[in-house]
Amino acid sequence: MSKIIALANQKGGVGKTTSSINLAASLAVLEYRTLLVDADPQANSTSGIGFDPRTIKESIYECIINDVDPMDAIQKTDTPNLDLLPAHIDLVGAEIEMINLTDREYKMRAVLAKVRDNYDFIIIDCSPSLGLITINALTAANSVIIPVQCEYFALEGLGKLLNTIKIVQSRLNTDLEIEGILLTMYDVRLRLSNQVVEEVKTHFQDLVFDTIIQRNTRLSEAPSYGVSVIMHDANCKGSINYLNLAREIIRKNGLVKENGNNKVTVNS
Repeated sequence: MSKIIALANQKGGVGKTTSSINLAASLAVLEYRTLLVDADPQANSTSGIGFDPRTIKESIYECIINDVDPMDAIQKTDTPNLDLLPAHIDLVGAEIEMINLTDREYKMRAVLAKVRDNYDFIIIDCSPSLGLITINALTAANSVIIPVQCEYFALEGLGKLLNTIKIVQSRLNTDLEIEGILLTMYDVRLRLSNQVVEEVKTHFQDLVFDTIIQRNTRLSEAPSYGVSVIMHDANCKGSINYLNLAREIIRKNGLVKENGNNKVTVNS
């Protein structure tokens, strides 16, 4: 049975898709069977991992709306152990089409239930909104990671997201936990970045991941090549940061493999 983790923040530009792609790729490189689910109509996780959303015929949309078997939609990526359940632009209309469906908040959970035994981790990249697709992702997930950028207005809107998570916990998914708050776009040279780190850690304490994602040119470049940062440059800071995040999540969930296969070393 896999651990399902949603990455959510209705605020755009916080590194949500970057973190979804690279966390999934890092878990895969550490030899955990991983499925990346693109639940964002912009389909950036789909294109960022090397697929053209315009050529995708079966996607998460067809699985939710037309009951297509997710096994028919899942794509193998160039990264060993990493598969993708892609998105395309039709996902924009899914929320409207779902309004009159019974159990509309549980559609994604039903889709993922068909494949979750095939994976160790399922990572869901949510859209930058708190609409029905994101509610579906939170209802399907065991936990949620909240990316927060180390910039001005970092905490803006976070209260609204946490309130939505509480509503989902009370009404739809009592088992949903906050996996952690992930600080992204950290620039060691900026006093503001350090102030944001201190502010977030003061507010949320143990909920904040030890791993912080630093600004990194290779990390920004990787999506244009259709690969994760670890496939683009395994030795860069971005790769090391996301591998450390993956290890932190593995340890936190007690999923360290006895054979030590997850102790991949990357030179800094």
